[in-house]
Amino acid sequence: MNKQKTILLAVVSLLILFAFGTIAYNDSKSNEAAKIAKKNQEKFIRDYSTVIGNSDAKVTLVEFLDPACETCRIFYPIVKDLMTKYDGQMRHVIRYAPFHQGSDFVVKILEATKKQGKYHETLTALFKYQNQWVNHHVPNEQIVWQLMKHLGLNIEQLRKDMNDPSMDALVKQEIADAKTLGVQKTPQFFVNGKMLQQFGHEQLIELIESELK
Repeated sequence: MNKQKTILLAVVSLLILFAFGTIAYNDSKSNEAAKIAKKNQEKFIRDYSTVIGNSDAKVTLVEFLDPACETCRIFYPIVKDLMTKYDGQMRHVIRYAPFHQGSDFVVKILEATKKQGKYHETLTALFKYQNQWVNHHVPNEQIVWQLMKHLGLNIEQLRKDMNDPSMDALVKQEIADAKTLGVQKTPQFFVNGKMLQQFGHEQLIELIESELK
């Protein structure tokens, strides 16, 4: 009996140590992310970044996404609902982390549609029909172009705009900023510069509401 109690106490002690170790690790990770964010404030929003919502909003939600990312597709309507829920209190900044092979091609097309006033329609369509133009996380360029035609875009002008050297510079800047800010997966959210450490819908809401308070 004493032996069983000793073993039980040892197991409980290990679990407690593990729990404290996990908390300490998460706190350390959170503090490190906060330091990086504070040091690199200018890297959250670029002059060319798409910003949706009130410029004076109390909360700025920065999202690094990849058009070929399935989880980004799932969170797209969730973020739109949050913008409605926190109308006037939150603005949404769209950034890119094209981690999937060929995603940079889609980012260039998406950014080029701004010149034709079709950015939001294009982003919505890309996520809506993602399962048609993405195969094992790799974009099918031919199907992407077919989708662009259905959106009523001037394809000749779009090809010209997306192949402009400025688009290469934009993608390089996005990747560099994502790397500096510690983005390793998509979507990655920052709320007023604070990285969402534990990924999830409820966790994102909790972080937003903590900033609103």
